[in-house]
Amino acid sequence: MTAEWTLHETGLRTLAAPQALPAVLPGPGFVDPVTADIVQAHLDNVVPALDSLRSQSGRLAAWGVELAQRLLRGQRLLAAGNGGSAAEAQHLTAELVGRFDGERVPFSAISLHAESSAVTAIANDYGYDDVFARQVRAHGRSGDVLMLLSTSGKSPNLLRAAEVAARLNITTWALTGAGPNPLSDACNEAVMVDALNANAQEGHLIALHAMCRAFDLEVGRRGAPDAGASARGGRA
Repeated sequence: MTAEWTLHETGLRTLAAPQALPAVLPGPGFVDPVTADIVQAHLDNVVPALDSLRSQSGRLAAWGVELAQRLLRGQRLLAAGNGGSAAEAQHLTAELVGRFDGERVPFSAISLHAESSAVTAIANDYGYDDVFARQVRAHGRSGDVLMLLSTSGKSPNLLRAAEVAARLNITTWALTGAGPNPLSDACNEAVMVDALNANAQEGHLIALHAMCRAFDLEVGRRGAPDAGASARGGRA
């Protein structure tokens, strides 16, 4: 399909109507075998990601329980990633500030990439490698948790954030692709998804949801006091 720009009488260029599609295109529902095979291969490659997560389910459960206990005491979750991993970090904080799939009190959780003015100011003044580390210094307190997501496990800005967190006695957890890798080594604990990058990233979302199930279960067991009031009273 092609379209042409035409000069309107007002002097503005406008996009003319596209030409009709050629009649030789296949009918609705037709997919060529090569495309079908590529999609099937992608779906098949999700299986190794799930198998990798199943072998680490105990750690995900422990993370969910520990995170619930800390946030109920007034601590905070900080989360960060780049690109698709940033979206998943924000997905996690949304589950905590909002809710997962059951009604409960909100908890303090911040996605460090989502503060666009802070990110661009820090990147402009200090360099992109410091966009998360400086925010960890600003928002993090001893006993908080920093969750870092990266399929490569090599992002310099995440490694810098992990270094700063260690100095502040902030616990660091990493969700990465196959490992070991620099980020898994830099963090206190890591779940490494042994799969292709795209499938590892899909696995990360499943891991976060699994962790949220353990989180909600622990919150329910402890009676879930007004976590918002607890957090406000427990932080400087």
